[in-house]
Amino acid sequence: MSDIITAVYADEEGNILDAPGLRGMGRTGSTNVELKPEDLIPLPESADLMLLPGHQAVGMTAEGEVLPIAGQAVSAILPAGYTRLFLPAYEREEEAERLPLYGYTAVVVYKDELYCAALYTDENDKWDPVHYNTAELKKLVKRTKKDLPNNRIVEQVAGCSLNWHCCTAQNLFYRRWECGIPTSPVCNANCFGCISLQPAECCPSPQSRITFRPTPEEIAEVGIYHLTVAPDGIISFGQGCEGEPSLAADNIAAGIKLIRAKTSKGQINMNSNVGWTEGVKKIIDAGLDSLRVSIISARPEGYDAYYRASYHLENVKESIAYALEKGVYVSLNLLYFPGYNDREEELAAWQEFFRELPVQMIQVRNLNIDPDAFLAIMPEAKGKAVGTRKFLETLKAEFPQLVIGSFSHYVEG
Repeated sequence: MSDIITAVYADEEGNILDAPGLRGMGRTGSTNVELKPEDLIPLPESADLMLLPGHQAVGMTAEGEVLPIAGQAVSAILPAGYTRLFLPAYEREEEAERLPLYGYTAVVVYKDELYCAALYTDENDKWDPVHYNTAELKKLVKRTKKDLPNNRIVEQVAGCSLNWHCCTAQNLFYRRWECGIPTSPVCNANCFGCISLQPAECCPSPQSRITFRPTPEEIAEVGIYHLTVAPDGIISFGQGCEGEPSLAADNIAAGIKLIRAKTSKGQINMNSNVGWTEGVKKIIDAGLDSLRVSIISARPEGYDAYYRASYHLENVKESIAYALEKGVYVSLNLLYFPGYNDREEELAAWQEFFRELPVQMIQVRNLNIDPDAFLAIMPEAKGKAVGTRKFLETLKAEFPQLVIGSFSHYVEG
């Protein structure tokens, strides 16, 4: 068994091979670096391997020289609960097309097995792929359609479940855990890595956005149905197949009131950019229990570069402050990219952010993006990248109340 970390690549037939004599590397920002044993974990069983067309694999000799390999770079795509520490190392070919929207992670051979550069950050049994896309799913979808006939939300999430394999959508039909209720076909941001709407000349979106506005009655019907029967039941507004839910504030607020008139069970959550504070306040006042805020930077220039929105970071902070004041459980859905979020200037800004706004949780989400395209639009680095592990450890040390995980937890009472 070899303790040398060895580079991997894919040949012309797509076979994944190791490159003896070349040490495995990862990438932070735009820099390829040698990986160390402490950066690695065994490749999770439910991870996928993906090739990077137009991106040549690289490795490092024992003397420290970085050499290209005659084959494509290989990436791991991690399941929920894992945070990547390094991107795959590569040299991008001049004519390479933009990569699809996935969270690319370095993968190597170590101890004669495939390992990846990642950190286990959250218990993920509820999101283990073994629980989804089961043989009985189609039958369960038919059951719910029969129970809630002519409900357009049910029709939408049925498609998301069967066509796009969305886990949150499927939970409605499995009658358990967190279930998505999409509500808004429009958005007030133009996120560079939006997964439901991309310009035609860009990479394809992995799912289609909702095209209608559900009524309060449709929202309430699905919400009551799920919360009254689901263990650890959560309903969530703000799914991957929609825009910004706060822009549907009137219908969501009315729907929440109808739900709470029928049942006090479960948790009502919203995933939001919280840029439109007036709408966010209306939903909070209607009875929202938890709020997950999509965010990428605690610095205005970084935030604006990615979200390209009609609002700014100060509006986001105002909404978060209101939610905390009203007793809402607030988590940040931190879109994470090694070599960007962990820059010294970003870490300092996050420390200031949490001193001002003591949110309860960070959900570290691997940003699904083409690395080079992302770095091209973001502000240039002012300081060094401290590393993902140190970034998270520094925040945890200063803010011990901060839960660091990967997805929404069921919040009691």
